[in-house]
Amino acid sequence: MEEDKGALVQGLIDAVNDIASITDYRCTVKKQYCNLTRRLKLLIPMFEEIRETKEPIPEDTVKALVSLKDSLVSAKEVLTFGSEGSKIYLVLERDKIAHKFHEVAAQLEQALSGISYQNLDISDEVKEQVELVLAQFRRARGRAEIPDEELYEDLVSLYNKSTDAATDPAVLKRLAEKLQLLGISELAQESLALHEMVSATGGDPEESIEKMSYLLKKIKDYVQTEYPDLDTVAREMTDPPSTGRQATSNRKHKAPAIPDDFRCPISLELMKDPVIVSTGQTYERSCIEKWLEAGHGTCPKTKQTLTSKTLTPNYVLRSLIAQWCEANGIEPPKRPSSSRPSKITSACSPAERTMIETLLRKLSSDNPEDQRSAAGEIRLLAKRNTDNRVAIAEAGAIPLLVGLLSTPDSRTQEHAVTALLNLSICEDNKGSIISSGAVPGIVQVLKKGSMEARENAAATLFSLSVVDENKVTIGASGAIPPLVTLLSEGTQRGKKDAATALFNLCIYQGNKGKAVRAGVIPTLMHLLTEPGGGMVDEALATLAILASHPEGKIAIGAAEAVPVLVDVIGNGSPRNKENATAVLVHLCSRDQQHMAEAQNLGVMGPLVDMTQNGTDRGKRKAAQLLERMSRFIEQQKLAQAQAESQAQSQPQSESQTLQPQPSSTANADNS
Repeated sequence: MEEDKGALVQGLIDAVNDIASITDYRCTVKKQYCNLTRRLKLLIPMFEEIRETKEPIPEDTVKALVSLKDSLVSAKEVLTFGSEGSKIYLVLERDKIAHKFHEVAAQLEQALSGISYQNLDISDEVKEQVELVLAQFRRARGRAEIPDEELYEDLVSLYNKSTDAATDPAVLKRLAEKLQLLGISELAQESLALHEMVSATGGDPEESIEKMSYLLKKIKDYVQTEYPDLDTVAREMTDPPSTGRQATSNRKHKAPAIPDDFRCPISLELMKDPVIVSTGQTYERSCIEKWLEAGHGTCPKTKQTLTSKTLTPNYVLRSLIAQWCEANGIEPPKRPSSSRPSKITSACSPAERTMIETLLRKLSSDNPEDQRSAAGEIRLLAKRNTDNRVAIAEAGAIPLLVGLLSTPDSRTQEHAVTALLNLSICEDNKGSIISSGAVPGIVQVLKKGSMEARENAAATLFSLSVVDENKVTIGASGAIPPLVTLLSEGTQRGKKDAATALFNLCIYQGNKGKAVRAGVIPTLMHLLTEPGGGMVDEALATLAILASHPEGKIAIGAAEAVPVLVDVIGNGSPRNKENATAVLVHLCSRDQQHMAEAQNLGVMGPLVDMTQNGTDRGKRKAAQLLERMSRFIEQQKLAQAQAESQAQSQPQSESQTLQPQPSSTANADNS
C-alpha cells in the first residue's frame, strides 16, 4: 500500500512538473492557460508533504487523488495544444477550445474538492494554499475571458472569401501581427501544427482544416510580399554587438544559420523536397525514402509506427524555404528531377491501386447503385491528397466521370462533378478534364443539377479557368448565363462560387460582353446594396473588370451606380475603395453627367484621402479620377465665368437699344 501511495503521489508531482515545463502559450489563450498552470504548480507542496507523511491516506482521498491524476493528464493535453497547436484553429474554434478548457478545470476542481484535507497530515500553510487554489477554481468557473472579436471576425471574413480580389490587405496585416505570424519560423511552425492535425485525422482532413491551410497560405503570401527581409532584419538586430570595419566584413561573409524547421531531421541539411509522413513530421524526400527502403516502419523522429508509407509534399514549407533563401542571398535548393516520377509510381501501394481499379470498374458498370457508390468514393479519395488525384487520373477515371455528368441520377451526377472539382486541383489534371470534353457536361449540371451540384459545377469551372486558354473554351460553352443565374438565386456559398468563376472568366476580354448581355450588372448591383453585404467584395471586384468594356460601362451607368460607388469610396474597406474608384474612373471617362453627379455627392474629399492612405492601385486610381474631376471643375468654372460675363454685358446692350429716338410722326405734328 505504501508503495502504491508513493507511486501515485510521485505521478502527481511528475504530471504537474510536466505541465510547468510548458513555457509559452499562444497569445489567444495565454492568460487563462498561464493562470491554470500557476494554480497547479501551487499543489506540489501538498503532494510532497503527503509523500513524506507516515499516516495512511483515507480511501476517499486516494480515489480523489487518482481522479486528480487523470484530470492532470487531460489538462496537459489541453495546455500542450495551447502551446504548440495551430494559432488559426485556436481562434476559429474558440468555443470548442473554451468548452474543453472549462471541462478540464471543472474536473480538477471536483477532484480537489474530494480530498479530505482535515484527515491528511499536512501543514496548515499547505492547507490554506490548497484552499486558495480551490477558491480560484470556483471563482473562475463562471468567468469567461473576453475574446478578441476583431481577430475572430477578420479570420472568419478571410475564411469565407475565395479570391485575391476580395482580400483586404489591412485585414491580412492585422492577422499576421495578432497571430504573431510575421516570420518564416512562425509560419513554418503553424504549417507543421496544421499538418499534425491532418495526420490526426488519418490523412483525411476535415473541410475546416483544409480551409485553415488556405488561410495560412493567404497570410504567408502577404507576409512574404510585405516583409521580404523580415527574418534577415530580425537576425541582424539580435546579432552580438560589434564595431568597426571588421564587424561589417564579418556580417558580409557570415553564412546565415539555417532555421531548424528547414533542416531534415535525418540529414540535418536544408531540405530540397520536403514531404510529410503519416505522423505529421516532415523530412527530405530522398532521406525518408532510403529509411523506408531499408525496411523501417517507424517515424525516425517520433519513433511512432507509420500507418501509411504515403509521402505528401509539404508545399507550404518548400515555399518558405525558397523565400528564406532569397531573403538571405542563397540560391534556392533545386528539387531532384526524378521527384515527380517517383511520386507517381510510389505514392499509392498496389492495394490502393487495386482499389481504384475496382472503383473504375463500378463506374463503367450498368448498375446505377454501383455507379453512385463508386463516384462517391472517388470523390472522397480525390479530396484527400495530391497523390490520390494523380493516381485516379492515371487510372483513367476522368472520361468515366465526364460520362456520368449526364446521368439522370442526381446524386451520382453530384458525386461526378465534385470528383472532377477535386481532381482539377492538381494542375496536370486540368488539361485532361478539358480534353475529355467535360465542359458541356459541367455546364449542363450548372443549369439543371441540384443546388449542391450547381455550386460545385461553378467551383469546377473556376478551377479550370485558372488556365488562360480554358477561359475561352468555358466562355464559348454557354457557361456564363447559368453562372449569372446562380449568382442571383443560389445559396451564399453558391453565389460566392459563381462570383469567383465569373470574375476569373471575365479577365478574358471576349467574355465580358457575354456576362453583360447575360444580365450580370443588375445582379451585381443588387448584391452590392442588399442588407448584410456579404457579397460586396466579390461584386465590386467583378464590376471593376467589366467597367473597362464598352457594354459594361453603359450597363453600370444605366444601373445608377454612382451614388453607391461614392458611398463605398467614402466608407468601404481599402480594397473595396480601390475597386469602386476603378469603376468610377471608367464611368467618368468623357462623361460629364457622371462626373457632375459624383462631384455633387462629395467624392472629392474621400479621393484626396485615398491618394494618401489607399492601396497602391487605389492611390493611382484616385489620382487619375481627381485629375479628371479637377479638369471638369475648372471647365465648369470657366463656363460659369463666361456665362456671368455674358449676363453682365447683356443689360448694357439692352439699355442702349431702349434709349428714346426722335420720331418722324412727332416732327410732323409740331410742324
